[in-house]
Amino acid sequence: MKNMILSKADKLILESMKGVMDGMAAYLSDSYELVLHSLEDLNESVIYILNGEHTGRKIGAPITDLALKMFDEISNVHEDYKVYFSKNKKGEPLKSTTIAIRGENDRIIGLLCINMYMNTSFAEIVKSFVPSNALGNDSTEDFSSSSDDLIEASVAEAKQIVMSDESISASNKNKAIIEILIDKGIFRLKDSVVKVEQLMGISKNTIYMHIRNSKKDK
Repeated sequence: MKNMILSKADKLILESMKGVMDGMAAYLSDSYELVLHSLEDLNESVIYILNGEHTGRKIGAPITDLALKMFDEISNVHEDYKVYFSKNKKGEPLKSTTIAIRGENDRIIGLLCINMYMNTSFAEIVKSFVPSNALGNDSTEDFSSSSDDLIEASVAEAKQIVMSDESISASNKNKAIIEILIDKGIFRLKDSVVKVEQLMGISKNTIYMHIRNSKKDK
């Protein structure tokens, strides 16, 4: 395996992975190391790393022999990932996966390696599953099977919130419901205004008016 020349598009694809890794690291907790390798320069292949203390690596570190082996296996069997167990320099156990990142012409241009530090204490693992109200992590998520179901569920939830809030006057109830739907992004869905019109029994013009006024206020 040799260094390869990456196109501008290839480099943009690798760059976009950094945001994905930030989100994954925040979700998975500090017990996971995430490493992004570029195959442009194998001697300094690590272009982004999070929680690198588990293996002692930093940006600019070379590709590992095991990563090269996983690349060969991925290439030979035409799969885009391999899951395996390994150890760091201290002999501590890791559960790892190497995922191929493909660029132009379906070439593998990089590798995303995820290593779980298996000596992480149970208390640390549990802590990552406890919501933090300070971060606003008490939101609910609707896993509806269709956009119509999602709109219906969102309208029902918004109605329940607004109707039970005595501080909102009767004349402002519909406006408040529409505001909640705007904040949830419901009106980005196709035909959402028509659906909300039917569910709430108000005109499309009224809905559009509230949407326009909301944009002006923000």
